[in-house]
Amino acid sequence: MPFLIGSLVSVGVFAMAATAMDRQLPAFPQGLRRVFVGVIGVMIGQRFTTDLASQIPALWPSLLAVLPFVAVTQAANFAIFRYIGKYDGPTAFFSAMPGGLIEAITIGEQQGGNVQVLTIQHFVRIVLVVITVPTLFLIFSGHSVGSAAGQQLSVGPWTALDVVLIVAVALIGAPLAVRIHLPAPMLLGPMILSAACHATGLMDTHSPSWLLHFSQLVVGTGLGATFARTNPRQLLNAFLLGVLTLAVMLGLACVFAFSLTPFVPISTETLFVSYAPGGVTEMSLIALSLGVTPVVVTVHHIVRITTAIVLITTVPKRWYRDDEPPNAA
Repeated sequence: MPFLIGSLVSVGVFAMAATAMDRQLPAFPQGLRRVFVGVIGVMIGQRFTTDLASQIPALWPSLLAVLPFVAVTQAANFAIFRYIGKYDGPTAFFSAMPGGLIEAITIGEQQGGNVQVLTIQHFVRIVLVVITVPTLFLIFSGHSVGSAAGQQLSVGPWTALDVVLIVAVALIGAPLAVRIHLPAPMLLGPMILSAACHATGLMDTHSPSWLLHFSQLVVGTGLGATFARTNPRQLLNAFLLGVLTLAVMLGLACVFAFSLTPFVPISTETLFVSYAPGGVTEMSLIALSLGVTPVVVTVHHIVRITTAIVLITTVPKRWYRDDEPPNAA
């Protein structure tokens, strides 16, 4: 995924270098990122078919297994952040969430967590997963994600009208999802609206490859820009802890993927991407580039995020509260 990873790494390094030299960078336009996240959602929705819908009920073993996956990763990550990272209880607990970036930061701050550490730690989680998962596929398959391993987004030639319709659905679907309080509304609203339009025959759009590449570029640039004005020591600490939690989360994702393959009608590769706890948008992009079923991947990540949010809101506060919390590193 050269457009996503290349822009993420280069912009991230540039942002940190500018911060070290005390240079003020222009703010990245988040509105632009939201539009292209919606465009990615529309592209994923194009893949939805009645045949795929008929497979969803057969996925109940892997969807149900998301619950223990989230619980185990939450506990393991909490131990790493609390006892190795020396974060205070609330910061460690909400940094440990394997999903739900906005909810982790918002609720974590309300419960006394360090909001700056929470923000950095969750962006580090997403960045490390986005970089590591395609690299693992390159190592074990011998093909770069987004090149030989990638597949066409649609069959048939695209037209300018296709591009207009894709952007229009993205702009309509996102506000609707916000209104009904869906998780990850910028992605899910356009995806669901696109799936409904294509499944019913109301639309039959074809996506150009350059649009996916440009969407990757925008999303990667937005992620890289988040490292501006970050304390280098704090960032290094977050990355070191992030590597430890990444090993735990991807190791568990492998175990769950191989264990569940005999029980569901999807490949081990698709299951692994479905459990790898990156952002919904980023993991959906990886699924598109790998040629695996992005709708199935997205459904699993929706369940993951929802489960993580339910978990942090139901766990008794005494489990992670400190009488005298240490300062977060």
